[in-house]
Amino acid sequence: MMRPTTKIALALATTALCLQAQAADIELTLGHVDPQEWTTSKKGAAAKVFKDLVEGQSGGRIAVNVYPAGQLGGETDLLQSAQDGTLSMAMVSGPFAQLCPEAAVLDIPYLFPSAPIAWEVLDGPFGKDLSQHCLEKTGLRTLAYGETGFRNFTNSKRAVAEPKDLEGLKIRVMTTPLFVEMVKSLGGEPTPISWPEVPSALATGVVDGQENPISVIYSNKFYEMQKYLTLDGHVYGTDFLVINEDLYQGLSDEDKRLVENAAKTAGLVGRAIQQVNSAEGLSKLAEAGMEVTTPTPEQLGKFQAAAQPAVVEWLKGQLDATWIDKAQDAVKTAAAD
Repeated sequence: MMRPTTKIALALATTALCLQAQAADIELTLGHVDPQEWTTSKKGAAAKVFKDLVEGQSGGRIAVNVYPAGQLGGETDLLQSAQDGTLSMAMVSGPFAQLCPEAAVLDIPYLFPSAPIAWEVLDGPFGKDLSQHCLEKTGLRTLAYGETGFRNFTNSKRAVAEPKDLEGLKIRVMTTPLFVEMVKSLGGEPTPISWPEVPSALATGVVDGQENPISVIYSNKFYEMQKYLTLDGHVYGTDFLVINEDLYQGLSDEDKRLVENAAKTAGLVGRAIQQVNSAEGLSKLAEAGMEVTTPTPEQLGKFQAAAQPAVVEWLKGQLDATWIDKAQDAVKTAAAD
């Protein structure tokens, strides 16, 4: 039986929500698949900052209802809902390239030598051009770019310092052809496995290793099944904070600026939280007994020389190749600054 105090609390909460709904002239809904806890979730942090800024700066005139942890489905579902307008906004990563193939150029192996260079490229002319292109293809406006982090290899067999060390290792990859091509080009045996099955596949030896950002490796306790970590940073993962274009165009110019500025700040905060969790996770993985290998610049060059041409060639069959040149040129410009 519900206690009286609980009934009172629920009644007060319901009343508060009703008052908020009455006060708000505009209601935005934002979905993502990460946990809500902002200190450990880059999408959770970004969503919280966006909500707080929009509601605070609008004086409650705009309400933002956040649905975290996949409450409204996976990222593909969220994108579909945002396109058809049943969801105002979504924060997603890799699946965005299913709608806008040109976004996949960001997954070219060893494209970004560092996170700051990735930020400069995404926040500069290239990122703006990509946002506009994807808007025209999808009806979704990219308000900001966040970060899921650099992906790294782990395995249970041996230290990996250069491509020849991956030969013969069964590496779990996402069910995405680009990642299959990448691991194959490096000499490994790519094994596409859906995410829920990964822990079991690692524990039972169905695969020898996998690849993910440091924060994911630590939070999922892969160190209990994987001895070796290679900090090769083969792909820089990007988050896309998108909004339904029809909804966006229905906003006043003042509200557009408010939403855009809040989104940019949210993207920056998401990046910061991911950087904190990556740094902390790396330290904890070492403490947990993982053997960490950091390839030398020469060894990273071997990884790049093996993987990048193969994936670029594959990408040319999937999208307008000029976007590959644009991305690579933008990185060169940023790196030269």
